[in-house]
Amino acid sequence: MLLGWQKNLGWPVVVSGAIAFFSCALILTLHRYYSFYADFDQGIFNQVFWNGLGDRPFESSLSSSLSARVVHDGEVPQVFYHRLGQHFTPALLLWLPLYALFPSPATLTVLQVTLITAAGLVLYALARHHLQPSTASKIAISYYAANAVIGPTLANFHDNCQLPLFAFGLLLAMEKRWWWLFWILALLILGIREDSGVVLFGVGFYLVASRRYPQIGLAICTLSFGYMLLLTNLIMPLFSEDISRRFMMERFGQYATGNEASTLEIIWGILSNPVRLIVELFSPFFRTLKYLLGQWLPLGLVPAVSGSAWAIASFPLLKLFLGQGDSVLSINIRYALTVVPGLFYGTILWWKKQEKSSHKIWRRNVKRFWAVCIAFSLFFTVTSSPNRTLYFLIPDSIQPPVSISLARQWQHVQSLRLLLGKIPSDASVSATTYIVPHLSGRQEIVRFPRHLLLENDEGKIISVEYAIADLWRLKNYQVAFKRDRQTLQTSLIVIDNMLESQTYGVIDFQDGVILLQKAVESDRNALADWIAFRQELSQ
Repeated sequence: MLLGWQKNLGWPVVVSGAIAFFSCALILTLHRYYSFYADFDQGIFNQVFWNGLGDRPFESSLSSSLSARVVHDGEVPQVFYHRLGQHFTPALLLWLPLYALFPSPATLTVLQVTLITAAGLVLYALARHHLQPSTASKIAISYYAANAVIGPTLANFHDNCQLPLFAFGLLLAMEKRWWWLFWILALLILGIREDSGVVLFGVGFYLVASRRYPQIGLAICTLSFGYMLLLTNLIMPLFSEDISRRFMMERFGQYATGNEASTLEIIWGILSNPVRLIVELFSPFFRTLKYLLGQWLPLGLVPAVSGSAWAIASFPLLKLFLGQGDSVLSINIRYALTVVPGLFYGTILWWKKQEKSSHKIWRRNVKRFWAVCIAFSLFFTVTSSPNRTLYFLIPDSIQPPVSISLARQWQHVQSLRLLLGKIPSDASVSATTYIVPHLSGRQEIVRFPRHLLLENDEGKIISVEYAIADLWRLKNYQVAFKRDRQTLQTSLIVIDNMLESQTYGVIDFQDGVILLQKAVESDRNALADWIAFRQELSQ
């Protein structure tokens, strides 16, 4: 009985950590959504799910506004555009029945927090296969305290939220030799995104390099690499040209010679210039080092010296380090999760060796250092206010100062909801970024001020019936953020043109939020309030 109690000693700790993580993350993410801080991507995924209920799987007018046709060719967003040309995400169909029960953007938020929390419990089971309860529980607590886990959890809903659960499940199935489950999860990982095979390739490489299951490892490497090439070069182009014209160029355009490139051409461009490859791997040097330290910190820096961690995580890291743009080295967004499974599994195997061979005093000192690292990881994560989740506690900008109190934001929310209630549920609409998620349960929606036109199911180009813009938010943030300043100026120009041409009228204006309707006269009081606000901005 005593032995059984000792074996289960870590479980209450892990469950407590999981409950604390789930509760805090759920409260913060739901608050983020309901206080209008969730943004465009939340709207995209909600529209994809909503259209899936209406027998229009993976169609999205919001995704269409990001397509090469619209961005590069200046065409109009289409309501029948298939998002699979941008990101191939069939695994999302697993959660469509849940969404059918609770069709709301908030459902996706709950789903994301649940999946990432559940992954920590599977991680503990994986760690217990190799480690004593105390060490295994610390692995799980490290997961719940990791910046690379907390940050993406507090973000908009994203497809990579499925990855930790599937990846840890796959590794556990491998350890238990449940090969039927192993191969099911391997296929599910491939279905997450067109690039999630990179994580699976890392697992296969480890199985070959460690000589544990070389034949299975070789099969996994062949499957994942072949699938990614087939998908990005033959299947996704059937839906649109976005993978070659937009996404490969924006992320890996430095390796291309023209205005578009396939994955094969990018791979050749990387391999054919090894000097540039080395430079890209280590630049910018300090940002790259900071990113690695952020990933290693909750694990007491152990992944830095774990060969197994490097074997699995090096391929997702390689994909990030070879890319361009600020987002690839941001630990608070979805890409950071691709590195997590390899680092944690490698740490488990490293500690397995230490528990067999190291001196108790040495292990005790290392675990004390590890506990300090976990505390620092939590501190740095919270103080960074990932994805502005803690905007009401931590200023979004110090110099110049930008902060919005909780009371003031919720006062503003009441005005937003008042105006949203005046838009019919089936009307076409253009909305600013942070309003989009709340209106995304419809077929015809685009982002203001970029788009007022869209192509409907009949192939006709129409003007949206309603436009709504939160200029109060842009006004507050434009003093510190260039993008908000540019969006505010563009919005003012577009609204002026809409009113001067008399194609739209102001039907309401509350607390810096303007609601316009096509082909109606402006409400006199609402127009007067708008003119006063417009003059205030011009001063």
